[in-house]
Amino acid sequence: MMPDTRLAPPPAALRLAIDRDALRGNWRELKRLSGAASAGAAVKANGYGLGARGIVPELLQAGCRDFFVAHAGEAASLLDLIDPAALSVLHGPVSDADAQWLKAVGVKPVINSLVQARRWHDVGGGRCDLMVDTGINRLGLPMTELGDEAVSSLEVDVLLSHLAAAEEESPLNALQLGRWREARAVVPHRRASLANSAGIALGAEYHGDLTRPGLALYGGIPCEALRGVIRQVVRPQAAIMQVREIGPGEAVGYNATYVAQQPMRVGTIALGYADGYLRCWSGKGLLRAGGSVLPVLGRVSMDMTVIDLGNAPDLKEGDWVEAGYHLPDAAIASGLSQYELLTLLGARFQR
Repeated sequence: MMPDTRLAPPPAALRLAIDRDALRGNWRELKRLSGAASAGAAVKANGYGLGARGIVPELLQAGCRDFFVAHAGEAASLLDLIDPAALSVLHGPVSDADAQWLKAVGVKPVINSLVQARRWHDVGGGRCDLMVDTGINRLGLPMTELGDEAVSSLEVDVLLSHLAAAEEESPLNALQLGRWREARAVVPHRRASLANSAGIALGAEYHGDLTRPGLALYGGIPCEALRGVIRQVVRPQAAIMQVREIGPGEAVGYNATYVAQQPMRVGTIALGYADGYLRCWSGKGLLRAGGSVLPVLGRVSMDMTVIDLGNAPDLKEGDWVEAGYHLPDAAIASGLSQYELLTLLGARFQR
């Protein structure tokens, strides 16, 4: 018997509740804090794990007109949503094929080296962005190469650099600011950009013509100056698959790391480390239903986690619970960075 492929698949037992009002509001707040500069948006890594195709229309509605991804393939997935000229590929033309594709579709490469500059010229050149390394020593053109003919002949829209420690009171910030200003004086360009989310909070001298928020758009709070300004955007939710009673002395999960001391009512939920809810949450994570707190019991498994339902006697199979995921607090509890907490969120979540 052939399967009936006309049937829609059932709803997922995992979902990300995304507060789109908060997302748009966060962008508007970051735009306000950017002062005279425009504010773009980093939507790389599938919109920091939230789903770029759902995020981009919300940011467009809020007023965003400049978008940054890491790979050319990420740009390809958004071409029906965004004017190609508004898209920048941060890794630049890593190969000749990259350069040819970027040129053909009109997406801007971010040039990071003399090799990339020459590769871009070889396919006909045109509008691009240029990343200057002012002290992070990752991608970016070294300051010593700014005068090269391959650079001076580029048609640079945005001259970028990237702050290494914007969330801290670090001497690196002033050092990089000074080098960025030097680069601006050497390289002809239309606009200049230095500040990420935390960089915006450093003040107007870091803003240039365009800021590039990422983490804070999605509810991350990289520095104290943004606390109280940025709203939570994403809440992972999972369905309860099974409810059971266990007695004193019975163990929960792999390697019996949790043993009940009294009769308990527990639930198994459809959330595990394959979904980005890593084993670091074992014995630490807190799920919630209404006002009830439901601690994680034992080790997180690949596809499931067991929680204590003692505080919520009315919960049953098929009901939904929500993971505690206020990013600054979750980072402290898990030991993961706020960036990791977002980008680890797996493909099985319905977004």
